[in-house]
Amino acid sequence: MSVLTASLLERLDWLEHGFGTRHANLDQATMASLKQIHSNISLAAHGPGCAGEGDALLTSEPGVAVSVRTADCFPILLADPNTRAVAAVHAGWRGTAAGVVRASLTRMRSEFGTDPRNVFAAIGPGIGACCYEVGIEVARQFGMPEAGNLDLAAENRRQLIAAGLKPDSIEVVGDCTFCTPARFFSWRRDQDRAGRMISFIRVTA
Repeated sequence: MSVLTASLLERLDWLEHGFGTRHANLDQATMASLKQIHSNISLAAHGPGCAGEGDALLTSEPGVAVSVRTADCFPILLADPNTRAVAAVHAGWRGTAAGVVRASLTRMRSEFGTDPRNVFAAIGPGIGACCYEVGIEVARQFGMPEAGNLDLAAENRRQLIAAGLKPDSIEVVGDCTFCTPARFFSWRRDQDRAGRMISFIRVTA
C-alpha cells in the first residue's frame, strides 16, 4: 500500500487519516502544514496552507486536513473521539526530547477540552532503534548513560502513556524507514537526496 493506516483510527468513522510512503500520491497543498523546526510548538489550523513555525498541528474543523512531512522522524496522529479534535505531530529526536507529544495534548486540552485518557494515537513509520545510533550528547537527553541506539517510537509511546493515554490506545504503524528503501524515504540513509513523506488526519463529519 502507498498509504498506511492504523486500525485504531480506522474504527473512528468521523475521520480520515494516512501515513504516506515514498509512493503515495498525497498533495500537501490541499492540507494545513507547518514550517517544521524540530520543536515542541503546536499550532491550531483553520484551513489549508502553512500555519506557521512549529511541529504539531491540531484542529476540530471538519474538512481541514492537518499534516506533517517526515523522512526518519516519526509522524504521530492523535484523535479525541469525545471532542472530535485531531492532531498531526512531527517527532524527531529534538522534538521528542522537548516533549512535543505532551505539548500537543496540553494544547488540545486548552483548545478543545481534550482529556488524554480518551485519545487514540498512531505512531507512523520512522527510523528504528535497529538503525538509529546516536552520540553521547543526544543519548543523555533520553537518560542513556552512553552513546547507543535510540528507540524514538518507544520513547514517544512512553511519553503518551505518561501524559494519560491508555497503553492499548496507542498503535505503531510501519517499518523502519532506514531499513526499507523500496518503501520509505530516509534522511540518514540518503541525506539531501531524500524526499519527504506526508502524513495527515482530517475530521470528515
